[in-house]
Amino acid sequence: MSSVAKTSYDLVILAAGMGSRFGGLKQVQPVGPTGELIIEYSAYDALRAGFGRLVLVIRKDIEAAFRDAIGRRLESRMDVSYAFQETGAGRTKPWGTGHAVLAAARAVDGPFAVANADDFYGSSSFAAVGAF
Repeated sequence: MSSVAKTSYDLVILAAGMGSRFGGLKQVQPVGPTGELIIEYSAYDALRAGFGRLVLVIRKDIEAAFRDAIGRRLESRMDVSYAFQETGAGRTKPWGTGHAVLAAARAVDGPFAVANADDFYGSSSFAAVGAF
């Protein structure tokens, strides 16, 4: 846990996607000039907008790779919790956005916003949601 003071809302980041069209885990692919990931940009913007905690929704089978690639870097900057989206019922892919948000329910602590791990929103988006 980070020394950052907890605010009244969480950011749930949906990162359980398979990346089947992409050909791998796009959540952990560097995009920035020094290897930053889109999630890092989102976490930075969210923290500046007053979000105090991240809830990362991932699949159990990518947990080790995810924590190695990004989780530990985020954990050093802010409070991070994990929720796991299971596929179940003979499925090989997660059910989708609604199911992912439901998977985060036990980890969320009050008001929250949801973002996709592989989408760039920009700081003004997090500021607007945080102000709301």
